[in-house]
Formats: sequence, structure tokens, C-alpha cells
Amino acid sequence: MYTFRHGVHPDEKKELAKDKPIKVVKAGKTLVYPLQQHIGAKAKPVVKVGDQVLVGQIIGEADGMISANVLSSVSGRVTAIEERLVVGGQKVESIIVENDEKYDAIEGFGVERELNDMSKDDIIKAVKDAGIVGLGGASFPTHVKLTPKDPEKIDYVLVNGAECEPYLTSDYRLMLEETEMLIKGLRAILKVFPNAKGIICVEDNKKDAYDKITNSCVGIDNVTTALMKTKYPQGGERQLIYAVTGRKINVSKLPADAGVVVDNVDTVVSVGYAVCKSIPLLRRIMTLSGDAYNETANLNVRFGISYKEVIEAAGGFKADPEKMISGGPMMGLPVFSLDMPVSRNSSALLAFAKDPLSNMKETNCINCGRCVKACPINLVPTMMYKAAKSGDFEKYIKLNGPECITCGSCSYVCPAKKPLTPYFSYMKFAVRGYLNSKKEKEAKK
Repeated sequence: MYTFRHGVHPDEKKELAKDKPIKVVKAGKTLVYPLQQHIGAKAKPVVKVGDQVLVGQIIGEADGMISANVLSSVSGRVTAIEERLVVGGQKVESIIVENDEKYDAIEGFGVERELNDMSKDDIIKAVKDAGIVGLGGASFPTHVKLTPKDPEKIDYVLVNGAECEPYLTSDYRLMLEETEMLIKGLRAILKVFPNAKGIICVEDNKKDAYDKITNSCVGIDNVTTALMKTKYPQGGERQLIYAVTGRKINVSKLPADAGVVVDNVDTVVSVGYAVCKSIPLLRRIMTLSGDAYNETANLNVRFGISYKEVIEAAGGFKADPEKMISGGPMMGLPVFSLDMPVSRNSSALLAFAKDPLSNMKETNCINCGRCVKACPINLVPTMMYKAAKSGDFEKYIKLNGPECITCGSCSYVCPAKKPLTPYFSYMKFAVRGYLNSKKEKEAKK
């Protein structure tokens, strides 16, 4: 069984939603499409107020080498282009569309295509046009990932089906319900990298999904499966690559530098739909879980729907939540308003009647070393924390702090309840700014 060193095993809580089949949520009257819902440059609007738009129409065009198209998930009229609040607390330029509820689509929408008739360039164009980005959390434009510097050196395409965050079950449901499209999407990607072998990686707490995928891969020479040990953060890109291939990468390298491309399950399914069925990325599969819900669910949600509408579609709350999280509990972001749109990084909305951290008090470090044993990157979080707290950038760099993936494993095991991960998240950006400033000063000398 494949795995990596260190890590943690938090209470999975998968049982709350894993047996709930994916249900489609009906779109409301107003849809909000942020133009920045991916890594890189924000998309530029290519529609104006008053324009009629169709399902699958590009309303925000990729602007720059690393950027992604934004598409309308409904047909209707553009009523505004203005800043709107998104998860994370910032306001982002967004296109507002009034849904006419006709769902008229662009020409060619849903037309089936034969993969064997498509070239490498056809596939990459289909992925770019469809606005597909990484749906595992990073939101990196997928068409960019499919065009590395040396594509002939890619010998592994790993499908990340670990879904190691507690509570999340959307990828699990996709692996069970969209097995055929998952494999089609992987075969499309492998056509871009003819020297590569495709491996679908699934943790052993999803054995039924692993077995179904394995049986479906019989007779496909360049596609196989790998059973992963259930452990967090098994779904981290570096951890997955090391576990399956034995290759190591650091913060200065991309997976492609190690001859590997990694894509999340939903990303690969989306590639399958875009390439084989001419259906662009217009929806997110979301898990709604936690003890504040009347019913937990896995939902197919069109982009642009508000979190409030999603909650109503799931049956609402049985108790006013004290804590809500967009994403998983280890790396997700707190939600303070439900008047925000579902976007590409909306993997889940967790809601808890009581904040599990509300009664936890920070105490003195006892130098127990649990954070060191838990860290999947082999760092020393206690010393990093001291450097971060004092603003000592040079020491933080010497401690290899920039290698931190902010997975939260150290905070999870810390008996003193030190806010390790929040400090490391801050330092990720602060150190980058410090180094850029240092370079500018040296250049002026």
C-alpha cells in the first residue's frame, strides 16, 4: 500500500455524507461570476451590461499566460459588472447575470466527440475553452498544466482520488457515479502525454470506489490504480507523488520537473466532459456536512449560485451554526457570510452548531515534538513558529519555512493549541514580499 512519511489521521467523519448520491441544485434568479476564481491573472470581461448570454458562453476571457476563462452557467441578461464578496473576505470584480430559466446553450454544446479523432492541440484547446482549473483546491488552470516545458518527459499522470480532508465526500461520489467519465478524462490527458502511464490513486477508506475503478480499467494498457493508505495529507501533491513514484519535489519545483502531472478527480471528470461531450465546466460538486444541517448532501451546483441557496436546497439548518468552513476543516477558509457565490474552489460547505475550537486555550509549548513527527515535509514547526512570531524572516528561511504546505497537521496535534498554521500561512506571503524587496534593494546598489 502506498504512503508517505509522517502526517496525521484525524477523525474522518466521511460517514455523514458518503452514502448520499449527488443531487442537482436548481439555479436561482441571480448568478454571480467572480472573474478571479483561479491562480494567475483574473479574466477580463467580454460582455457588457444588457448583453444576453447563453449557457456555456465565455463571459470572462483568460487574460495572460496563467489565467482561465469564466463561463455562464445559465442563459439570461447581464445586469451588472461590479465587485462582490467572495470566500476569503475580499471583493472581486464579478459579472452578474439574471437567469431567464430557459437554459439556452451555445452552439455545439453537448455534441459528442470521438477521442481518437482529436489531436493533442484539440484536447488542450477544449480544456482551455471549457475554463477547467484544478478542483482539488489550488485552482491552477488545467490547460497550462497540460503544456509543460518538456511534455515528452512526463511519464506519470496521477489522478488524485485521496480526498484526505475530513467530511469531504464529493470526489468519492464522483468516483462511484462517474467512473466511465473519469477514465475517459484520464485517457484524454494521456493522449497529450503519450509516454505517460495513468494511475488513479484512491485511499483505502474508499475501497468500493477503488474496486469499481480497478475493474473498469481492465484492458486499458496505460491506465491502472494505486491503493493509498488513509492518512492526511495523502492528497497533497508532493505527498502523492512521493508515495506513488518515490520522487521528491520542493517549493521551487513543479510536478512536471519530476516527470509527473497531478490532477484531482473532479478535474479529470471535467476534462472528460469537455473533450468527449463538449460540455464546459459550469458546476461544482459540493459536500454539505456537519452537525448544523438538517440533512447532509453531495450536490451538483451551478457556478454563481449563492451559498444561501445551496443550503436551502439541502434542507437548511437545524441549528444556527457557530462555525462554517468553505472546504475541509484542515485547510478550508472560514465563512462569515452566505451572500457569496459558489465558484471553482467551493469543494464543500461545512457547518457546525458549536465552534470546535471555541473552548481551546493556548498554553506554553512543552517541547513534546509532536508537530515535528506530524509534519509531512520534515520541518520543525516549533522553531518556525518562534521565527514567524518575531518576524525573523532570515531565520524562518534558514529553517526551510517556505517549504511548508500549510496542511495544518502540526496545529492538529499540538497539545498547547499554538496557532501554528495561521502564522505559517501569513509567512508564505510575507517571506515572498521580503525576498522581492531584498532583490530590489540589491539591484539598486
